[in-house]
Amino acid sequence: MSPARKRPYRKRKRAEAEEETRRRITEAAVELHGTLGPAKTTVTEVAERAGVSRMTVYNHFPTDADLFVACSTHWASQNPFPDPSAWLQVADPEARLGDALEELYGWYDRTQGMMENVLRDAALVPAVGKLMEGFWGSYMDNVVSALARGWPGEPDRNDALGLTLRVVVDFNTWRILDASAMSDEAAAKLATGMVVGAAAMVL
Repeated sequence: MSPARKRPYRKRKRAEAEEETRRRITEAAVELHGTLGPAKTTVTEVAERAGVSRMTVYNHFPTDADLFVACSTHWASQNPFPDPSAWLQVADPEARLGDALEELYGWYDRTQGMMENVLRDAALVPAVGKLMEGFWGSYMDNVVSALARGWPGEPDRNDALGLTLRVVVDFNTWRILDASAMSDEAAAKLATGMVVGAAAMVL
């Protein structure tokens, strides 16, 4: 192989090696965030688990925010969020809410460890707090917006129905219900009943 032909090959191999290193670092950080939490995860621990040096971690992710964004993107690709737009295919708001809560609660159940750690550490790690405030806040707004359609009146963030919807979709509400050993289906039925009661208050 001529030197001219070797150069593109070497560049491709180098790029592949860099991408593999980045993947290992990201997966190491995801695992540590899920077990220890972002606040207790250090660059040294990420480097050791990924089998690289601290400097290599910083070369790929210069800031905490860079690493957390990569971790969040990677984790979300493996744990897709329930899609609020899909719920709108169910016209009846009560039936839609029941189906949505069962799906959402099932997702919380599967992702409990990571969700607990990230939500807990959002107030401790600025990069985590900023991303959660932006992405998670917007996602929950979309969830509530999809589930508010079709109820009597126009549910508002501060009225009984709007507030109850926000309560029943919250991760911490699911944790309380889950602690009672309820199934996700039973918890969804109970939470739906709470919303139905709130809807009656605004008639």
